[in-house]
Amino acid sequence: MDYERVADLPVTIESHDLTLNQRETADGFERVTTTVRLCGDGAIGRGEDVTYDAEDHRALVAGAPLPFAGEYTIDSFSEAVGGMDLFPAGPQRPPSRRYRRWAIESAALDLALKQAGRSLADIFDRSFDPVSYVVSTRLGEPPTTDRLDAIQEAYPDAAFKLDPTVEWSPELIRSVAERDVVRILDLKGQYAHADVHQPANRSLYERLFAAFPDAVIEDPAVTEETTPLLTDQAERLAWDVPVTDVESLGTLPFEPNWINVKPSRIGTIADLCAIVSHCEEHGIGMYGGGQFELDVGRPQIQALASLCYPDAPNDVAPRGFNDPEVDPDLPASPLDPPEAEPGFGGG
Repeated sequence: MDYERVADLPVTIESHDLTLNQRETADGFERVTTTVRLCGDGAIGRGEDVTYDAEDHRALVAGAPLPFAGEYTIDSFSEAVGGMDLFPAGPQRPPSRRYRRWAIESAALDLALKQAGRSLADIFDRSFDPVSYVVSTRLGEPPTTDRLDAIQEAYPDAAFKLDPTVEWSPELIRSVAERDVVRILDLKGQYAHADVHQPANRSLYERLFAAFPDAVIEDPAVTEETTPLLTDQAERLAWDVPVTDVESLGTLPFEPNWINVKPSRIGTIADLCAIVSHCEEHGIGMYGGGQFELDVGRPQIQALASLCYPDAPNDVAPRGFNDPEVDPDLPASPLDPPEAEPGFGGG
């Protein structure tokens, strides 16, 4: 994706507003996000802030309006936003700065495309293709196959991205493996000081690698005890949390073969374009990743997957799969490609 195709795209911003979104999730927490709407020339561009701390969202909505109004290009707007303090208080976690910046930049791109009457596919000279997806879920505490059973009953052909924990018994691993539906195992070993962090566990890794020989292994913890195991599995290792820009790809513990592309973790349109271009040029596999989006953020990452890595095990399933109860009427994989309408693809 050539950033130069959008860098000089003009965008006029006259006003903006913010809307809180809240929803209970199947993982047992209330998700809060903020929809950012930028308005200008009779059009509205939207983006979604996926910051995980509710107090950061509420402080933003209650704070003074941000100085977005003006005439820009996408590139000059990005530069302007980079110089703004987007957090009236906080953030609680450093990555949230990138999450919020992506929400604002993606809203600006959506607005600029609508003002120009162009779609994301048109501006990048690519086609929207059907999108394969996996359902990302956890197996509860204590872990059981109940969630898998419920999803598979409604969607027999569903494929999954799962988050193993040390509580996964050999019997549970065997039961899950026998289904032959797991495409990605997210080991959560790269999260520093986060609630979901999973420390290195050599015996768990050994059991998982043997039981799921074809699954992509995302974000393992790299320690002295796990390095020999991971070296043997290097071709199927994937990286998510450490990936923030092209330079970060050169600091990974292993040469990357797979990358989980999360625009919100990357933060800017320029860095997103650079990462996608680098991976395409160097034969690095990509799949899209989600962050419990509640609004426009989910169709936008689906649009990116449709444009750049449609056949990958994309963690961009319809957001209804994050609800506590399984909705039997969600679209199955692959998703129909989005309409090539003006904008980012989020409506």
